[in-house]
Amino acid sequence: MPTTPPAAATDLPTPEAEPDADGERRVVLAAVVGAHGIAGEVRLKVFAEDLGAHRVLNGGALTVKSVRPGNNGAIVRFAEVSSRDAAEALRGTQLWVSRDSLPPLEEGEYYHADLIGLAAVSDTDEPLGSVVAVENFGAGDVIEIERPTGKRFMVPMRADAVPEWNSERLVVASAFIEA
Repeated sequence: MPTTPPAAATDLPTPEAEPDADGERRVVLAAVVGAHGIAGEVRLKVFAEDLGAHRVLNGGALTVKSVRPGNNGAIVRFAEVSSRDAAEALRGTQLWVSRDSLPPLEEGEYYHADLIGLAAVSDTDEPLGSVVAVENFGAGDVIEIERPTGKRFMVPMRADAVPEWNSERLVVASAFIEA
């Protein structure tokens, strides 16, 4: 077994759901925060609801052998990593899958990665800027929009605040727009 991770495993992806050089849209599911134990397991900060549904990560560079809950995340064993040194070398590595590998969504559902980068417009079609982040502080998703001036404001991702969105733009109700 290798004692160092494959080079492709530590290549950082482009920002969430942005195409890479090959045109593949990547979605970050987790990040390695450190090694766990001496046998090559890693501790993850997880951004996905079900990391266990994905067995092949980073374009095939990493294969998940096992995943279990850990403090503030998950503990994962990769087939390609068999030592603590190799696990430690993965620290900071973002773990991603192709956007195309994610399950289809029902009406009204969205992946955060699909919202980030969308043009934001008002319900009167005035350009507002672009979506730069999606946060959840416990009461539902909140989108952050950055104006061309660099000023940012937040809008709850609810039907009254965001009456529509598609793959090209997100519409914000006038009552929720900050000057």
